[in-house]
Amino acid sequence: MRFARQQRREATPTEDALWQALRKRGLGVRFRRQHGIEGFVLDFYCEQAALAIEIDGAHHSERGEYDEWRTQGLSRHGIRVERVRVGDVETDLQGVVRRIAGWIAEQLGDAPPPGPLS
Repeated sequence: MRFARQQRREATPTEDALWQALRKRGLGVRFRRQHGIEGFVLDFYCEQAALAIEIDGAHHSERGEYDEWRTQGLSRHGIRVERVRVGDVETDLQGVVRRIAGWIAEQLGDAPPPGPLS
């Protein structure tokens, strides 16, 4: 868990942007960032929806087998893993948050939560 704490302190600007959006968008669930489960550190995790969100940067294209193995391991524990690209967070943060809201709704069997009031 020491690694997870270190990761929280050393978050990338992209991770910080998504973290702030998840905290402020009123999605009706609580996320944790850099949360350790089953020996893995997840970028973002929502226990209520059993949903992990991973931000994939350029290095992830080289880690396909590891990412798949990790996803399968988490799935065996009932955790759904969804991935978003760094570029999508940087260029379309609202769109990424809408996708995450949809995944939450699917996991909880609910209608998607309303979008934030502008």
